Amino acid sequence: MSSTADPPAPLAALLLRLALGVMFLAHSLALKLGVFGLAGTAQFFVSLGLPAWLAYLVIAMEAIGGVMLILGVQARWAALALLPILLGAVWTHSGNGWVFNAPNGGWEYPLYLAVLAIVQAILGDGAYA
Repeated sequence: MSSTADPPAPLAALLLRLALGVMFLAHSLALKLGVFGLAGTAQFFVSLGLPAWLAYLVIAMEAIGGVMLILGVQARWAALALLPILLGAVWTHSGNGWVFNAPNGGWEYPLYLAVLAIVQAILGDGAYA
């Protein structure tokens, strides 16, 4: 690679933050709100032994964090702020087995997303932020 060429890492960070942002929006708006609804999501959290209000916080954080990632606004911090949600999803699915197509979903997909969030935090905003 010549010294005048742009390194590929900023573009990789862009693709990563767009993919993560879309995923978080899909999980907050389409899945939690669109499929399960606020009450259904809160009821699921309660069934896990978590407080119902945490469901509302998670939905809001996923939606806001997803938009921040897509726009490249403080993407490093947004990814780090969303990491506890992903680790919580790993915990939630830990009893279901490894593969995510197991009944009720396994833990490998949330763990993979957690690793991607860590990589995003390391890379930063990337190009076009």
